[in-house]
Amino acid sequence: MKAIVLTKYGSPDVLKLKELEKPTPKDNEILIKIYATTATGGDCEIRKFKIPILFWLFLRIYVGIIKPRGNFILGQELAGEIEAVGKNVKRFKQGDSIFGTPGMGFGAYAQYICLPENRMLALKPANMTYEQAAVIPMGGYNALHFLRKANIQSGQKALIYGASGSIGTIAVQLAKYFGAEVTGVCSTTNLELVKSLGADKVIDYTKEDFTQSDEIYDVIFDVPGKSPFSGSLSSLKKNGLYVLANPSLLDIIRGLWTSITSSKKVITEFASEKIEDLVFLKELIEKGKIKSAIDRRYPLEQTAEAHRYVENGHKKGNVVITVEHDNKT
Repeated sequence: MKAIVLTKYGSPDVLKLKELEKPTPKDNEILIKIYATTATGGDCEIRKFKIPILFWLFLRIYVGIIKPRGNFILGQELAGEIEAVGKNVKRFKQGDSIFGTPGMGFGAYAQYICLPENRMLALKPANMTYEQAAVIPMGGYNALHFLRKANIQSGQKALIYGASGSIGTIAVQLAKYFGAEVTGVCSTTNLELVKSLGADKVIDYTKEDFTQSDEIYDVIFDVPGKSPFSGSLSSLKKNGLYVLANPSLLDIIRGLWTSITSSKKVITEFASEKIEDLVFLKELIEKGKIKSAIDRRYPLEQTAEAHRYVENGHKKGNVVITVEHDNKT
């Protein structure tokens, strides 16, 4: 099978197309024929190994101390078809169309992958293509996790900072589904995208600082971790929640102190993968409540180019990597 292997840490050029042996599922595993995966900021961070200090040592040991271990394959999201199942598999059957994430095992930059059936996988939404479904899992479960932690309610005002990214685009739609009045913050080129996802208001952060207005919010959800900490707290109502999906160590310390000494609370935890969350997202998609935001598509062979585009910092939503198959794979 064809796969993109991380040969060493560095620029996108370290991603090399290789021919590897097609995997065989164990008794509790499924063999997935991958049709689509994604290029995410997380994949790029692992590739060049610019990792937050909280996770640096663990990931360095896991991925490889000097260089990536073995034929290490990146890719955290996928959509495809089950080609074979192990004898003990109960959740899925051969021929099922599924989507999900292999988790910290990565491995989606390939034509095939074997995963235990209890991974965060679910049947693909019937009203989505493989490409559309592939971009949902990571952004979806993160957005859902944090908005639930914020206990967002109908009639509340929510601000999504970083509303045009993989998490932000779904967060806008989920916040609307939960009944909030949503303000999305993004760059100039992404204003129309965020409006199209249902945001009631959009703010161009290159021209306006939301913390300088008189508007106050029940929830401020900062996806990339780039909103001004003190200013954001000042823009919250009493008992408001400041949610950070990518907190720094300093953010965590300041957040703990704020939560202890103030009526306002700061949430800096990390989302966990739950199968039921993916199933919930699938049901919302099939009800027409969530749609995918796809910016560009690249074939597997051009994964390095996909990484370059993601690292430019101007993507609108998600970048898809399509995986082609022929009779020999």
